[in-house]
Amino acid sequence: MSLRHSVFIIMMVALTGTVHAQDTTAGRPPTVWTLQACLDYAKQYNVQLNSLRLAQKTAQQNYLQSRAARQPNLTGGVGLTYTHNGSAAVNSFQQSSFNNNFSLSSGMTIYNGGFISDDIRQKNLLIESANLNLMQTEDNITLEITQAYLGILLAKENMVYVQDLINTTSAQVEQGRKEYEAGSIARNAYIELQANLASDKYNLVTAQSAVRQNKVTLKQLLQLPFQDSFDIVSPDTIIAKEAVAPLDTVVAIALRTRPEVKNAQLGIDISRLDLAKAKTGYLPFLSASAAIGGAYSSSNSNDYFKQLDNSFFQQAGVSLSIPIFTKRTVKTAVENAKIEIDQSRLNLQNTQTTLALTIEQAYINVVNAQGQYDAAVEGLEANKESYRIASEELKVGATNIVEYLQQKTLYTQAFQVYLQAKYNAALSVRIYDFYMGIAVKL
Repeated sequence: MSLRHSVFIIMMVALTGTVHAQDTTAGRPPTVWTLQACLDYAKQYNVQLNSLRLAQKTAQQNYLQSRAARQPNLTGGVGLTYTHNGSAAVNSFQQSSFNNNFSLSSGMTIYNGGFISDDIRQKNLLIESANLNLMQTEDNITLEITQAYLGILLAKENMVYVQDLINTTSAQVEQGRKEYEAGSIARNAYIELQANLASDKYNLVTAQSAVRQNKVTLKQLLQLPFQDSFDIVSPDTIIAKEAVAPLDTVVAIALRTRPEVKNAQLGIDISRLDLAKAKTGYLPFLSASAAIGGAYSSSNSNDYFKQLDNSFFQQAGVSLSIPIFTKRTVKTAVENAKIEIDQSRLNLQNTQTTLALTIEQAYINVVNAQGQYDAAVEGLEANKESYRIASEELKVGATNIVEYLQQKTLYTQAFQVYLQAKYNAALSVRIYDFYMGIAVKL
């Protein structure tokens, strides 16, 4: 075998092993997550969402059962009885007997005031309500995950910034050491530089801890098991400031499309059907029934099949039940259903008001966040230039360490304010747009 063929076989074996390794890990959660991957994973595996999906299935089963109420039932029965008498009063000896009977019965509702029809419609609406509950919870989890994701990005960007400060401060400490040893600066100036480096290192540890804590928050929302290598994808840029729709436009769209509003409106229809069902208690109930059967007894002289033939019976009939006096049970049910309708209307009104105020607050947050972002950008630029000038002056001895460190502190604070304003603006815009039905994207 040639060397070329041997190398080719080794490469194919290695490639096969790699593909197999990838296949064995298929289906596992990734170690690096995009925002969309987080949202998709939560929608599939979140326990709260899966519980609501089970509620959907329950609602579907209740609907199928309500439809089946129109159909007749069918019940079969078989009876076997063995009797033994220790002593007979007449014959003075033990007697034993065996009895066997068969029956088949059926019944169905002919008229019940429309209760079954109303119940079917109501159960169908409850399926829609379960779907809307699921959609509303998905929306809430989407916003929570987006906020946690942006929190990690903020903490990571702050960590990179603090690391850059440490690199700069370390170089300054090294330069200060050389100048101190050469007698160019006093010892207290050199110590100030060392203390500043220690402070930056402390800030780095705090920033790293913030990254880890925000990752834990996101993993809790995703309900992930322990993953030491869990991380997220950092986009190239975060758009902090965007044009937003007018408040009245967003409110109008949300009141028309949001699942919580639709669910509250559906609640009124469900309550009205409860009232219709309760009123059927005033109406007569008509049902039909039928049965067939036969019996056998060993005490009879006829054989088994002859007895079954002789005893075979057929029965059919109808039953009409007319409510006359119900001790106020029907009237109470009707009045409670009316109260339920009023409560559902209040719930709709409260849902609409709460949603409108929430969107208004989101709009205020956007306006404030964008204004704060603009101010933070201006403040950062000014402090950045002042810090650059102070650094140059320190190199040529035109300023002292204390003034330099004061300017550095101002720049550090300005940068942190800028970072916070940047991500607050980005988050507020996405929350506001989300109420208009715009998908969350970075």
